[in-house]
Amino acid sequence: MPSLTLRFSFSGFPCSRCCSTPTPKLSSFTSFQTEVNFRSIMDRLTSAARLMIVSDLDHTMVDHHDPENLSLLRFNALWEANYRENSLLVFSTGRSPTLYKELRKEKPMLTPDITIMSVGTEITYGNSMEPDDGWEAFLNDKWDRKIVTEETSKFPELTLQSETEQRPHKVSFYVQKDKAQDITGTLSKRLEERGLDVKIIYSGGMDLDILPQGAGKGQALAYLLKKLKSEGKLPNNTLACGDSGNDAELFSIPDVYGVMVSNAQEELLQWRAANAKDSPKVIHATERCAAGIIQAIGHFNLGPNTSPRDVTDMSDCKMENFVPAYEVVKFYLFFEKWRRGEIENSDLHLSNLKAVCRPSGTFVHPSGVEKYLEDCINTLRTCHGDKQGKQFRIWVDLVLPTQVGSDSWLVSFKKWELCGEERQCCITTVLLSSKNVTVADGLTWTHVHQTWLQGAAASDSATWFF
Repeated sequence: MPSLTLRFSFSGFPCSRCCSTPTPKLSSFTSFQTEVNFRSIMDRLTSAARLMIVSDLDHTMVDHHDPENLSLLRFNALWEANYRENSLLVFSTGRSPTLYKELRKEKPMLTPDITIMSVGTEITYGNSMEPDDGWEAFLNDKWDRKIVTEETSKFPELTLQSETEQRPHKVSFYVQKDKAQDITGTLSKRLEERGLDVKIIYSGGMDLDILPQGAGKGQALAYLLKKLKSEGKLPNNTLACGDSGNDAELFSIPDVYGVMVSNAQEELLQWRAANAKDSPKVIHATERCAAGIIQAIGHFNLGPNTSPRDVTDMSDCKMENFVPAYEVVKFYLFFEKWRRGEIENSDLHLSNLKAVCRPSGTFVHPSGVEKYLEDCINTLRTCHGDKQGKQFRIWVDLVLPTQVGSDSWLVSFKKWELCGEERQCCITTVLLSSKNVTVADGLTWTHVHQTWLQGAAASDSATWFF
């Protein structure tokens, strides 16, 4: 097993305008868009982020051995109900943009605020994934992809990965485990002799990535933290989550909590034994994947760690204040359970739903048809249990409430439905009111408006209820 040598230089990053180090000159519309997307994230946070989660994807956030995606869905509900509004979600993956987008089509994943891809060589912002040009410029120092390609071609033991995984600042191979250590040492020496300063990372028992020395998941995280600090938005707490060797750097960043999920690979556990065995800030969870992340939130007391999906009776939830995002998550979890036949088809459930809807409240269906909310609830009897025994799930993404009055909130989000291989999504806006109700009563739904997300409309709009 090759040792993972971690070298960090926190002073040399290009930074935003508060930094004394000059930022590399940005010269295109893409650069402008990058700033716009980063600025929109900063504007959403009224103060420092409550929590920033930086998580690997494969076998960390996403459990490929969980066909129902339950641990991921549990995390989704927890994040959207309690954290989305005032925290930051960062995905840090070894996948290229191409394979990352494929994974998002396959799994019920949330939209991150920031995406770190290609083993820390690419940073993008927002749903549009605008690249951070300053980071790209920083990585060009002592990097020549042509020389890397020339030298690696001399090692027949190295098998080039697919073209999608070859990136401007990353050259990736497969190599047998018993050959990795010798090749890493020899190749490092040869590239250094040719004037390059590179980092070679071996992970997953087969993947070998060659990056600029300044790259990597850890350096990308350090860069982000410095950028956030310059904006006065340094997170109160940061939790790094991973399972393999290319995640090791994440756990070396100062003042960052870390969780290695229970299914972490041998190379990462060996790194922990050598570098962080006695660290109170890094734990090896007893739960797999996203369930391990939830466990770590509780272990480090970083905030709420009970997912709404783990609450058997949502009416038992005791809230101290009105939380619009929680109300939205709670409603759609009920709707999922109703259609899966996991709760009783009773008048009481429907009466409780009507009680939180204004009698004159309206629902605009994505087809454009407008109905009273109470009429929509009455039609729920026709769909009770219609998804029983099927792989049917509902989740909400990007739940962002805005207070528009002393007693009212406008909540926007994406509402997704997955049934087997088919998925649909609506852009949804809900108007909620606290007028004449208590926290125990819950907010009153006064208006719901939905439009199809482009490319995600239901083939039969009649099957879309809420």
